[in-house]
Amino acid sequence: MRKNIADGVFGGVRVTSFEGRFRKWFTTIAILVVVFLLGLSANRHNGRPRFASAFGTRSLFDCSNSPYAASADFAKYVMGLRDEAFLNVAPIRQIRRLPWKDNIVTTVFWIGEKADVNNPMPNDRSSWDLNWTVNYGGFDTPEIANRSNYIPVAFIPRQNPFYVALPYNDVTYGQFKPEAPLVIPWFKEAYRGDGQSVCKDHWIAIRKGNRTCYAQWEDCGPFRTDHFQYVFGNERPKPNANYAAGLDVSPAVRDYLGLQPIDVTDWQFVTVLDVPPGPWRRYGDNNPFVKAREQVEVRLTKHQKAPTE
Repeated sequence: MRKNIADGVFGGVRVTSFEGRFRKWFTTIAILVVVFLLGLSANRHNGRPRFASAFGTRSLFDCSNSPYAASADFAKYVMGLRDEAFLNVAPIRQIRRLPWKDNIVTTVFWIGEKADVNNPMPNDRSSWDLNWTVNYGGFDTPEIANRSNYIPVAFIPRQNPFYVALPYNDVTYGQFKPEAPLVIPWFKEAYRGDGQSVCKDHWIAIRKGNRTCYAQWEDCGPFRTDHFQYVFGNERPKPNANYAAGLDVSPAVRDYLGLQPIDVTDWQFVTVLDVPPGPWRRYGDNNPFVKAREQVEVRLTKHQKAPTE
């Protein structure tokens, strides 16, 4: 006896189209379930695979109570913390790279410097910090005999010892200058509120021969605070008492590049992501690399104190 079902025959001679479709769907669903479970097990959760956690098993790396028992895993964890902390304090900003300014007369200045013929304004304060010497931690002596590893031997600076001055201030009387939003390439990204300088702490590269140093913009000068056509444009520095100097650098920059009191260098604005490892990353509350390192240390301390499973 044969029984017709749909367009086939039931009885072992032929399978019906309905039954064939059923088997195909069953096989497909089974494959999808297996793929899903495999994918689920590949995603780690709290240091172990999600699938393994659900069934009370442990991964090959989870050989102790610590979720970072393997040294390689722990190294990746620390690197992740560092990158996360760094991006929090120094967000990625895509700005137009400005060209190098070549053959710029460069002079040396320092925090706490007294006024003289070639320096009419004392440097106990900066254009942006009325308590610059105090906040730095003291007098940044230029005497080589009183310095070691780019800092004074008398104290550890609380701000980056690699600093410079350029002849432009974006703020006057607590307000931005009219041209500031138009001429400063990173103005929009760095804006934090009216009258809060977007130039302070910005990084520049200074080149002398085959050596390049990195420093933060912390003051305005030499001599001028209004020459945006040079700082952000194509003009050359204006004539002044120091042979048309267009850049002041700190003793740390001088020592790294081996500069004379009056020398010639090239310089260029850079983003914080362009700054390579070097002594300019070591010190300073105003230094994004120091801030990132401190955040990592805090989180590592919390991780080490956290109870294990």
